[in-house]
Amino acid sequence: MALTAGIVGLPNVGKSTLFNAITQAGAESANYPFCTIDPNVGIVEVPDDRLQNLTELVQPKKTVPTAFEFTDIAGIVKGASKGEGLGNKFLSHIRQVDAICHVVRAFADDNITHVSGKVDPVSDIETINLELILSDLETVEKRLTRVSKLAKQKDKEAVAEFDILSKLKEAFEAGKSARSVEFTDEQQKLVKQLHLLTSKPVLYVANVSEDEVADQDGNEYVQQIREFASGENAEVIIVCAKIESEIAELEGEEKQMFLEELGIKESGLDQLIKASYSLLGLATYFTAGEQEVRAWTFKKGMKAPECAGIIHTDFERGFIRAETVAYEDLLAGGSMSAAKEAGKVRLEGKDYVVKDGDVIHFRFNV
Repeated sequence: MALTAGIVGLPNVGKSTLFNAITQAGAESANYPFCTIDPNVGIVEVPDDRLQNLTELVQPKKTVPTAFEFTDIAGIVKGASKGEGLGNKFLSHIRQVDAICHVVRAFADDNITHVSGKVDPVSDIETINLELILSDLETVEKRLTRVSKLAKQKDKEAVAEFDILSKLKEAFEAGKSARSVEFTDEQQKLVKQLHLLTSKPVLYVANVSEDEVADQDGNEYVQQIREFASGENAEVIIVCAKIESEIAELEGEEKQMFLEELGIKESGLDQLIKASYSLLGLATYFTAGEQEVRAWTFKKGMKAPECAGIIHTDFERGFIRAETVAYEDLLAGGSMSAAKEAGKVRLEGKDYVVKDGDVIHFRFNV
């Protein structure tokens, strides 16, 4: 699934440090604006305990996790929609991603310059949101100019589009995002074609100091971010980018011990990866055999033949049936044969909507 979450934020909020920790790809990170000019793209594994449990159950020759992309986009500044800083280029990079991870600074440090001179999370969020809204407003106004002429001639499709564009323009002029505007399913299809920046789902990432990573509720900046995000029905993930970069270098028991010392159950990165995966509307199904246990990413709502096609186009073209068992039922049974005896294994057809956690063997004939 070629979907990517873009990491955005003002300069010096910890974006590139966080990206380096996620991908260990070594994106340049420095204490000055615009150190990341071209977007960095990194592939990250999706942490999933179910994969490890299936591996222990099946004992395959190899185990393959699923993955998706994060894109690190350079810092946006006020005026980006008008080309300030490297605005036009950055906005075009955001247009290419499917979801936005908005990193917000939630710590005070006199040694790290803040682009506006003071730490104010809500103001930082609003600065970037406004630039995205202004960019979308320009897009809509250009489209309105073309559509209005046809709408005046009573062209049915143009009239429908004109109404949608007008509704969006009104929202943007009020400082609201495209996400906040309600449309029918049919209208949403047209909105999607506009590729608006503020239509993309958003996840807020509060970057806290090392001292506050285990005491998130005591951080007033985090509370401000949560309050703002609740108004958008958006999720907030708490991370300390500096600590996460240290955790990323550890493995297994060493990593677990470090987390316990910090008083953390799960690393901020693992939470971020899972939340971003979910934000993109993605889910996981598994294949499990002696040769390989593997996790596969699919878009929620996909049917069995489409999911088969993720493995190979021949699987979709020659699809016959999907032998399916829920992960929980397979684990409870202890083996595929036991799950079959318990009546938990089903033969599903072309109209079956695959569920997160399904363990599937596809039957096909080409």
